[in-house]
Amino acid sequence: MSLEIKVPPVGESITEVVLSRWIKNDGDVVEMDEVIAELESDKATFELTAEQAGTLKTIAAEGDTLAIGAVVCNIEDGGAATSPKPEVESPKSDAPAQDEAPKAQGTEPVSKDSYATGTPSPAAGKILAEKGIDSGAVKGTGVDGRITKEDAVKAEAGKKAEAPKAAGAPVAAVAPAGSRGERREKMSPLRRTVAKRLVAVKNETAMLTTFNEVNMKPIMDLRGKYKDQFKEKFGVGLGFMSFFTKAVTVALKEFPAVNGRIEGEELIYNDFADISIAVSAPKGLVVPVIRNAESMSLAEIEKSVLTLALKARDSKLTIEEMTGGTFTITNGGVFGSMMSTPIINAPQSAILGMHNIVERPVAEKGEVVIRPMMYVALSYDHRIIDGRESVGFLVRVKQLLEDPARLLLGV
Repeated sequence: MSLEIKVPPVGESITEVVLSRWIKNDGDVVEMDEVIAELESDKATFELTAEQAGTLKTIAAEGDTLAIGAVVCNIEDGGAATSPKPEVESPKSDAPAQDEAPKAQGTEPVSKDSYATGTPSPAAGKILAEKGIDSGAVKGTGVDGRITKEDAVKAEAGKKAEAPKAAGAPVAAVAPAGSRGERREKMSPLRRTVAKRLVAVKNETAMLTTFNEVNMKPIMDLRGKYKDQFKEKFGVGLGFMSFFTKAVTVALKEFPAVNGRIEGEELIYNDFADISIAVSAPKGLVVPVIRNAESMSLAEIEKSVLTLALKARDSKLTIEEMTGGTFTITNGGVFGSMMSTPIINAPQSAILGMHNIVERPVAEKGEVVIRPMMYVALSYDHRIIDGRESVGFLVRVKQLLEDPARLLLGV
């Protein structure tokens, strides 16, 4: 008995998936609930398991786009693939086979020339027409003398070589040295969705960006002083993301519009802070969410960031872990970005961009000093967030980061 394995429903908004990888091969013996393939949607990667033990018979190939409910493979009863039936040898006959029938007496050998002689293939015809070469002057090497694409290319090269250079004529450009190859790859569902959403955000929101700079010395001094004790006590490193996340949650309470969104003709304000953290994964950018970050400590935030980052690296994030979010933080500084204008993560209304830390001369109390400075950028939807709120929010984040004691005291 054969059991069909179909694409399972993986979310209300997901209508198709891509078969990204076969874990088991055609003809392999599989066990009940054993993972046999990986399916990739525009949001996450899912595992396809065997619904019974037996022999796997694949139907879909890697890279195929499958609708929900489409058949991916069959699992047949038995511990091994069914061996093919031996071919029955037909009795020999003295009569010649039909395709080996002797030629009729008196027939002459077929002429080498036929209707195809000198006729270019579609590809060859296109090349000859573009270069103005008469097909009659080209000798075909294809079946029945048909002119192939290679024949057309050689004829074109021969024409160039034989063409005399006119006096004073411009010299033809020299072909560039080195490889000129290119390759095409089908966009993954995740990449297609990211592309559509980014274009939609640019077209459907009144997006602006405001900038500021943060003196990172206080946080760097604090990390340098307590990082070993922090790691020993909580089992996780003390990074910049926890400080930024904590500062953002404090500022969101003071500027609720930055934590809101537009739905139709209504403004939705959230009294909680679900912070989306942009993570670069092997298959593209993903944005997992830290739920209720406003009630978490620095250690809890660091543990959540580490867990989500590891899941993103291994393509193990679930839809629930990437759904929602009221505000996004993205860190282009890890790649060396000095300044950028991040794009809003719809349907949110704002996103904070972190950048690399560079030592620059700044003025402090009338003196020029060298400080580790970071540019920060807040992109926001001007339909819901006014300039006063966007600038005030970013200034508040700057104050909290430059004086980390405020984060602990809540002032």
